[in-house]
Amino acid sequence: MPTPRFLSELVGCLSQGAAGNPTVAMVEAAFRHHGLDWRYVNMEVAPPDLAHAVLGARAMGFRGFNLSMPHKVTVIPHLDGLGESATLIGAVNCVVRRGHQLIGENTDGKGFLESLKAVQDPRGRRVVLFGAGGAARAVAVEVGLAGVDHITVVNRDEARGRDLVDTLRNRAHLNAEFVPWTGEFRLPANTDIVINGTSIGLYEPETRLPLDVTTLGPGMVVADVVFSPPQTRLLRDATARGCRTIDGLGMLVNQGVIGVRYWTGMDPDPPVMRHALEVAMGLRSA
Repeated sequence: MPTPRFLSELVGCLSQGAAGNPTVAMVEAAFRHHGLDWRYVNMEVAPPDLAHAVLGARAMGFRGFNLSMPHKVTVIPHLDGLGESATLIGAVNCVVRRGHQLIGENTDGKGFLESLKAVQDPRGRRVVLFGAGGAARAVAVEVGLAGVDHITVVNRDEARGRDLVDTLRNRAHLNAEFVPWTGEFRLPANTDIVINGTSIGLYEPETRLPLDVTTLGPGMVVADVVFSPPQTRLLRDATARGCRTIDGLGMLVNQGVIGVRYWTGMDPDPPVMRHALEVAMGLRSA
């Protein structure tokens, strides 16, 4: 009787409300394209069960896993260590098995930075960032470490905004300031890069960011972390004002690229992953 053939490697995604996760198609497309006998398994994990899920991933030899909210912070005590970005951000979205240890990384900001660098080198630039939640923190840390000259954090929740600025100043040694977000924000004339790090516009193509669009100028780069729709109201307004724009799909693809690189040690093909993601989201035909 032949010996059963088992999958060589497993990678997981631990999330709450995991159904329909388009990143599964994206990551598995990379595995297939590069001839890897790997699987990316989507698993819905309720918050009280997270510790058991991590133990299960250890026991089953998972090479790593992604995490979505609300697990990005609560997973940290169950890991063996954190990478530099994850330490500064205080959140983990990608776990990598290194030897016998599970190490927490954060690819949110790294994915965004890759998209930004394709359009604009952030070194020496002045950035206005809307938001101070998980995605915004990740983006702020990574663009800060990449050498921006100044970051203005604009947020409604003053405590959260000031906490992010304190992190950027005291732990990452960056030039940062906090500005309360009241009414429509007017961009300073010397702004180089504008980033929406909030979920405003997610699944709502006509929802406007509270921003005075007349302050957008042709020399600016405008980026949105929202991936659905790819062309948010902010990006459409920015295009109309002559700005260069970056959509959230690129950030999502680059996160996947970095994750696959962490887990497998190889560089996957980004166009293959973006094509699979767009098909899974119904943005193009197979």
